[in-house]
Amino acid sequence: MTTLTVEQPKDLKQHIGKELGPSEWLTVDQAMIDRFADATGDHQWIHVDVERAKREMPGGKTIAHGYLTLSLVPRMAASLVTVTKRSRGINYGSNKVRFTSPVPAGARIRLKQRITAVDEIPGNGVRVTTEVSVEVEGQEKPALIAEIMGLRYA
Repeated sequence: MTTLTVEQPKDLKQHIGKELGPSEWLTVDQAMIDRFADATGDHQWIHVDVERAKREMPGGKTIAHGYLTLSLVPRMAASLVTVTKRSRGINYGSNKVRFTSPVPAGARIRLKQRITAVDEIPGNGVRVTTEVSVEVEGQEKPALIAEIMGLRYA
């Protein structure tokens, strides 16, 4: 696993183009999917009806919400980059988000990312742009590819 530790957020500028990861594996189980469905109100059967999925879904399992997969990116990314003198970090947004393959219940996922830009912003911070890919164990095609941005302040 390739990880990165820097002192100040602005030090990330020296690592543009750097590939990070993969992160540790994270299991997306049915309980996690159900909690996400409850939090978002998205109870579509493909996510929460285990018995129907056994009969009607390819692979016979429910699948995670695409936005659940996206929401797990910061959790996995936290293990890949550490800024030791950071006061706060804020999600800024996402570009070009694509859910390219399902995440079946019980699957393990992990993250790879590449820093593509680091731009200074007012208040002693930087906007960091990264390309991310969420892999599913045993699947050739990633579950998610996206460009995400975060703000990091010293």
